[in-house]
Amino acid sequence: MLYEAVIGLEIHVQLNTRSKTFCSCSTEYGKEPNSNTCPVCLGLPGALPVLNEEALKKAIIAGLALNCEVREYSVFARKNYFYPDLPKAYQISQYEYPLNVNGYVEITGSDGKIKRIGIIRAHLEEDAGKLIHDEDPHGPSYIDYNRCGIPLLEIVTEPDIRTPEEAYEFLQAIKEIMQYTGVSECNMEKGELRVDVNISMRKVGEKELGIKQEIKNMNSFANVKRALEYEIKRQT
Repeated sequence: MLYEAVIGLEIHVQLNTRSKTFCSCSTEYGKEPNSNTCPVCLGLPGALPVLNEEALKKAIIAGLALNCEVREYSVFARKNYFYPDLPKAYQISQYEYPLNVNGYVEITGSDGKIKRIGIIRAHLEEDAGKLIHDEDPHGPSYIDYNRCGIPLLEIVTEPDIRTPEEAYEFLQAIKEIMQYTGVSECNMEKGELRVDVNISMRKVGEKELGIKQEIKNMNSFANVKRALEYEIKRQT
């Protein structure tokens, strides 16, 4: 019996603004830990966020380059979860009314033909901090909040990808578009482009989706490809 993979991607692209999404703190990489912080990005009581106009402009440019519909009306929301690298215990993101919707990027599919990969949304949100773990598994973990509040564009695809090769090519296309439009350098060593992968298997010809598995925070296209190849073997 033949099976096919059904793959969707969530791509987080850091926008190259000089200041953060909702405050005036610097986004400069490599500064002393916890030096690029303020009451707003640390979520201290009474501190109110103000949207960075440049981040909004870059998110719109990216949306247009992804063939998205840019909404005149969009809304930010609090995504509540607890984790040490999130000092507010919520992330300012978008859900019901994202900025960019219904886009697509065309790639060469596994059959050699042009294939359109749908983009559900490309919304603006803020990044979380960074945990730095000790080499000793029983040692402490350290938190650097410098990354908190840096603007992110989260690109969510339709489950239109069928092979690891198509996923790799799509990611390459996204990286090239973001670099060409000047909204991000996409330096993966600095964490400026990170990928969450969703994959399920189903019988060829079926329409219903299988049970989804998610692989989070991949920072290399080659690792995304290898992870998908492994999951396809494991699930079949």
